[in-house]
Amino acid sequence: MLSEMNENFQSPVDKALRLNLDRTVYGTFAEIGAGQEVANWFFRASATAGTVAKSISAYDMTISDALYGKTKRYVSQDRVVDMVNYEYDLLEERLKEEKGKGCRFFAFANTVRARGYQDTEECHGWLAVKYQMQPGAEAGTVLLHVRLLDEENVDQMEALGALGVNLIDAAFHHGRDLRNFIRSLVDFIPPGRVEIDMLKFLGEPFTMVDNRICALELVRQGMTPATVFLPDGEVVQPGEAFYKTPLLVLRGSFLPVTNLHLDMLQQAGKVFPPKDLDEGVKPYREVCEVSLSNLLRDGEVDLLSFIDRADTLQSLGKVVMVSNCPEFHRVAATLRLYTREAIGMVLSIGLLNELFKEKWSENLSGGILESFGRLFKNELSLLVYPWKNRSQGEYVTADNFLVPDHLKHLYRHFLENGMISDIGCGNEELLEMTGREVLRAAREGREWEKWVPEEARGLVRGAL
Repeated sequence: MLSEMNENFQSPVDKALRLNLDRTVYGTFAEIGAGQEVANWFFRASATAGTVAKSISAYDMTISDALYGKTKRYVSQDRVVDMVNYEYDLLEERLKEEKGKGCRFFAFANTVRARGYQDTEECHGWLAVKYQMQPGAEAGTVLLHVRLLDEENVDQMEALGALGVNLIDAAFHHGRDLRNFIRSLVDFIPPGRVEIDMLKFLGEPFTMVDNRICALELVRQGMTPATVFLPDGEVVQPGEAFYKTPLLVLRGSFLPVTNLHLDMLQQAGKVFPPKDLDEGVKPYREVCEVSLSNLLRDGEVDLLSFIDRADTLQSLGKVVMVSNCPEFHRVAATLRLYTREAIGMVLSIGLLNELFKEKWSENLSGGILESFGRLFKNELSLLVYPWKNRSQGEYVTADNFLVPDHLKHLYRHFLENGMISDIGCGNEELLEMTGREVLRAAREGREWEKWVPEEARGLVRGAL
């Protein structure tokens, strides 16, 4: 019966029934914010007593604090981790002796901000499942963050319930197959209703898991437009990492990371962020953004190259962002989901030239005007690093950059209003070598080390 169900799931009830009929799976549910939407599917299915030890909704803040401790933010990673740890420990304490030899215990928890009455704020939530792969084994935790994109509360609750069932089922049935694990999370949820922008595996069973690869897979499968990890390698939910934080963003393939990249950020940091910041705004973060297309080799993501580049950037103290947003205006829109503070995008003359090519706006009804309108929305500026034509000796800056004749007035408007600004060059010798030229020099046995920081030289040697 179970093998037939595996091939013919029609709704979350089918997955819940598969778990209910598995006598080795037993656990508790704790849900805050949008009702008992996940547990509800297990009660709809038959044989509920086979899986559900307890279901609780600690909706009142005082009750929630009494169970899980006080917190500053109820819809947060810290809160859901406290919930799932408390419920799992309590389950083991009470049932280990009676059921521990034959059961794989689990605790599921979520804390969610769903749509309220006359509410226009963003709706999102944290979900976690802590579970044993085998009876008596050390438990591990899978943690994810979801943005709920439906406008109506009832639709958000439906999507949340399905996502929770999918997460528990994936933990027990797809734990060794990351791609299928992630793909199964959105079973029964039509596209455009949820965005999963963070997924992490925590604990002793997952010590060999690199959560950066999990984050990359979310982007690859279209679960989220972007993912972020910090200099220490921790995968983070972008909204928490960038809250009230100005962002200085450098786009590139970073194969390899060069001293030119570092100088671009250093020079941009002299004019960014603006001086008149609101009280409470955090220091700006330097973010190195890599587009998914820059990680592909023969149509597949080159994981080793991805990890090498991420390790290098992180060793240099940079936040790394991987996105599936080729267009600048799409990157800007994605970043605007996470911060309302100033955003500075650092780019070369070559990339500035690309922005004025019609191909990047051919899918927009308003063409290039709409593209720039989206890009410069809400206090975003382009900080342009100079370029030198080595054959002619011409030094090109944002001020003397030539745009097509029909766009000259538009470009002058951007310059005069500070939307596009020049930044200096700390060492003109850096302009002699692009990243590609560094790799070419290394392959040909010519000098290349002085253009690359020591932390990135292994990346060059590995690319040969």
